[in-house]
Amino acid sequence: QVQLVESGGGLVQAGGSLRLSCAASGRTFRSYAMGWFRQAPGKEREFVAAISSSGSSTYYADSVKGRFTISRDNAKNTVYLQMNSLKPEDTAVYYCALSLSGGMPYRTWEYNYWGQGTQVTVSS
Repeated sequence: QVQLVESGGGLVQAGGSLRLSCAASGRTFRSYAMGWFRQAPGKEREFVAAISSSGSSTYYADSVKGRFTISRDNAKNTVYLQMNSLKPEDTAVYYCALSLSGGMPYRTWEYNYWGQGTQVTVSS
């Protein structure tokens, strides 16, 4: 079993920054790819970013490329999402997830464990 707990969400003005954290427990964190997804009201959950088990590879949705950075600290069993130049359209509940699949997963069904989510609200 895996437990994922996100933190760091909040209210920020457009152009501002936030850093989300996701603490993992219950499995060998360093062996698995991790991802961040988000879900806005009335919309489907969408991929934001993923990182390989070692942290050497990352992958981003076009909508956040150049603004968001995913990273991980395997010694702390934690994955991060640094969000800069935030826009109102980034407003959503952000979820971290762990994938037991190999490679660089980016689809929701490739992820096996999910956190409870943290709200990010960007005001204009």
